[in-house]
Amino acid sequence: MNRLRAIVIDDEQNNLDNLSQLLATYCPGVEVVATAQHATAGIAAILQYRPDLLFLDIQMPGKNGFELLKELPQYDFEVIFVTAYDQYAIQAVRFAAVDYLLKPVNINELQAAVARATVNRSTKQQNRHLENLLQLLQQQNAQHRIALATLKETRFVPVCDIVHCESSNNYTVFQLAGGERLTVSKPIYEYEELLKNYRFIRCHQSHLVNLGYVKSWVKDNGGYLLLENGHEIPVSRNKKELVALALGNNGMPV
Repeated sequence: MNRLRAIVIDDEQNNLDNLSQLLATYCPGVEVVATAQHATAGIAAILQYRPDLLFLDIQMPGKNGFELLKELPQYDFEVIFVTAYDQYAIQAVRFAAVDYLLKPVNINELQAAVARATVNRSTKQQNRHLENLLQLLQQQNAQHRIALATLKETRFVPVCDIVHCESSNNYTVFQLAGGERLTVSKPIYEYEELLKNYRFIRCHQSHLVNLGYVKSWVKDNGGYLLLENGHEIPVSRNKKELVALALGNNGMPV
């Protein structure tokens, strides 16, 4: 099997040396063909070597990793971001389902990320995950699309089209405005965190609701949210105060 040709971009030389050594020792399917310490050199290396895989630091002096990517004409490679903790940057990367590693790099997580990149690269397609990431970084929240990986495909769904999410063991079922349902193999709590800034609320252990689709809060049968599509979503007793606050409802159902 051909090795993945990789470029590592980080503004600190010790990080470049460390990651290159980890790849040489623990990821024999990866060959580092170039390294760079700033965006300009990184872009030149990408255009010269046309890598299969890019390890990219987000926070760098001058242009950061996102700005570097925006200057490229196409994205025919996989990207693994390698970064110190940055809540905003990591939230965006997770939203687009792009891989990232936190410094210091964990060997098992590195190997898993390389394995995923190897599978993705075998399709030899334009990196739509990366395109979606760069779009959401510059768009308003209502226009953002979230990457939802089903068994057959990865769908890029506008957040405003998600009516509600329902937990099914370790899976999450997304109900879309057009009536379609998508099942994703991630637990609902991950999406609670990703969607909390988009007017979604966890009204029940098994339900996450887009407040924009709530028609009314019904008091009968213990209390539930009636959605525009006619679905009835239960409200847990310990979530009533949170739901009331989110809906601006001063008189909570009891």
